[in-house]
Amino acid sequence: MLPDFSLDLAVLTVYLISVVGFGCWFAWRASSSEQFMSAGRSIPGWAVGMSIVGSYISSISFIANPGKAYQHNWNAFVLALSMPLAAWISVKYFVPFYRRSGQVSAYEHFEARFGPWARTYGVVCFLLTQLARLGTILYLLALALAPLVGLDVSTIIVISGIAITIYPLLGGTEGVIWTGVVQSAVLVAGVVICLIAVVLEIDGGAPELFRVAAENHKFSLGDFGTSLSESTFWVVLMYGMVTHLQNFGIDQGYIQRYATAKSDSDAGRSVWMGGLCFIPVSAAFFFIGTALFVLYGQRPGALPEGIKPDAVFPHFIGTELPPGLMGLVLAAIFSAAMDSNLNCCATLYLCDIHRRYFRPSASERESMLVLHASTFVMGALSILAALAMIQVKTALDVWWKLAGIFSGGMLGLFLLGLLSRRATSKHAALGVSAGVAVIAWMTFSPIFKDFLGAHHAAWLVSPFHDNMIIVVGTLTILLVGLAVSRFAKRQNREDPQRPAEEITGIQELAT
Repeated sequence: MLPDFSLDLAVLTVYLISVVGFGCWFAWRASSSEQFMSAGRSIPGWAVGMSIVGSYISSISFIANPGKAYQHNWNAFVLALSMPLAAWISVKYFVPFYRRSGQVSAYEHFEARFGPWARTYGVVCFLLTQLARLGTILYLLALALAPLVGLDVSTIIVISGIAITIYPLLGGTEGVIWTGVVQSAVLVAGVVICLIAVVLEIDGGAPELFRVAAENHKFSLGDFGTSLSESTFWVVLMYGMVTHLQNFGIDQGYIQRYATAKSDSDAGRSVWMGGLCFIPVSAAFFFIGTALFVLYGQRPGALPEGIKPDAVFPHFIGTELPPGLMGLVLAAIFSAAMDSNLNCCATLYLCDIHRRYFRPSASERESMLVLHASTFVMGALSILAALAMIQVKTALDVWWKLAGIFSGGMLGLFLLGLLSRRATSKHAALGVSAGVAVIAWMTFSPIFKDFLGAHHAAWLVSPFHDNMIIVVGTLTILLVGLAVSRFAKRQNREDPQRPAEEITGIQELAT
């Protein structure tokens, strides 16, 4: 006799095979490197926008956000509240910038502005960030599936990693975008089902939920104080603004989507659609976590002893949802995990590494081989990163910290080039060096406590919360770059003997 969850496994399996097959179907269209990377620049804005929704709402949102609300409150939801302003800035400035350039790579203009080192710096930071992101996504997906399928988390990570590597490897960017449309629809349906299911399980329904949650301050957006050493409202708001601007301004996953849109207006609408849809869906995730807090507060002993906050929602899915419906929700979680950006990583490696340093005149056949091989390699590395995530306590905290570290303040470098015409390669290098040093200090200074003791190491340890790493790193690069460029300009005015060709070269670089 088949186990009770056989219907759910059947639903999940059918969905997985269908969506991967649908993505692979675009292989016949991704026969050239340009088509693989930019989908012929013919995708309608609504489809690009739906794929952005799917990209933003990964399994990090599906599992970690309910876990965060269950454990604490809605402080992390402030990330979503910062979206509208970031989307407006992006549509007004960033999207037109990339659409005018016509570049598929988000970092080619770094070289034109500051030299080859800046381009390589951007690529390396993006690839490291994606490894951290994909590792977190695969780990959280495995955490949700493990109670249902009866396999250990490590095995599920490997199987899931293979699945999310196949369709971008074969279908390219067009396959990724159109499967993203399907995934976003399934994802939203899954969120609505879960929200209704949790509320219906609570004795007293929605009124009791709001009463208990309010009494325990579960809807709090965090402390409104000015401390930068805690996860206050303002700290998360700043983190959110920098993160969203970085996503829309220099993240290859989004820049490559702009390139696929069939018109400038379609590209702009896709940002608004993705950004505004993120807010209510994100709120639904946090509401689920709050509802779970109330539900299991009414059922002492219903949760396994020592369960992680990130595992509470998967436990509910595996024990409370009826057969068939559970499979649909798990399909939604898988949808949230399937936006891999592996095609974007492959695009960067081909454009910014292989063609830039090794084979500038690579043939079309060689380019396609490199795209496929780099997609496969990044997929394998993502699986290893996910396996390393198994020991973490709260995945959302770890992901936010890793994103702050690996992004390296790239937004600061981008804004420096955009806002200052006088900043040169040397000025930018000084800014990046200062930014990386600050990021390293903020990240690793807590280890001084272990060696010197808390009292003696107090002055060496960063006073900032981990969410401030990306904010301070970005500002350091931008402000140091602006400061040294202004200082150099003042020196130029005071030194009439400076060679004219040197000044001319800097002016050409600035433009």
